[in-house]
Amino acid sequence: MGDSKIGRDEEFQAFITASWPRLLRTAYLLAGEQYAAEDLVQSTAEKACAAWSRVRRADDPHAYVRRILVNQFARRTRRRPPELLVPAVPDTASAEDGFARSDQRGALLAALATLPPRQRQAVVLRHWEDLSDSQAAAAMGCSVGAVRSHAAKGIAKLRQVTTLVELKDTTHIGGAV
Repeated sequence: MGDSKIGRDEEFQAFITASWPRLLRTAYLLAGEQYAAEDLVQSTAEKACAAWSRVRRADDPHAYVRRILVNQFARRTRRRPPELLVPAVPDTASAEDGFARSDQRGALLAALATLPPRQRQAVVLRHWEDLSDSQAAAAMGCSVGAVRSHAAKGIAKLRQVTTLVELKDTTHIGGAV
């Protein structure tokens, strides 16, 4: 009995170690802060460990754990309103200063943080995790139509963010991306 427990523990540890970077990236995009993302992934790992026998038997263990992560994030955002704590970014970006990508990333993270939680989930899962509508629906626990609606509304709001539009315009001058 002891050997099988050790084998399960090692299997779980290997799975979480391999999955951690991707889970952390997804959590960061959802939560908007490094410390909150780390906390979210840690609590997800705890839940996955407790349910490891079900996780390992799932058709796609990564999708199962991603669903745990999205559910953990949803629980946290229901408990309290999300805080908008985004690292400061420079006021302007130019194609020549080398910080344009950093400016874009900071502005995008700030804009993502303003989206309601379900829209943020849909945008992150569809456009950063590159999940299909049905995979995102499974991760969010909703219908495909709801994912499409939340993602479309979220993208529409992001397109209205002046900072993102200005950054796009300034970083394309002179051929820079």
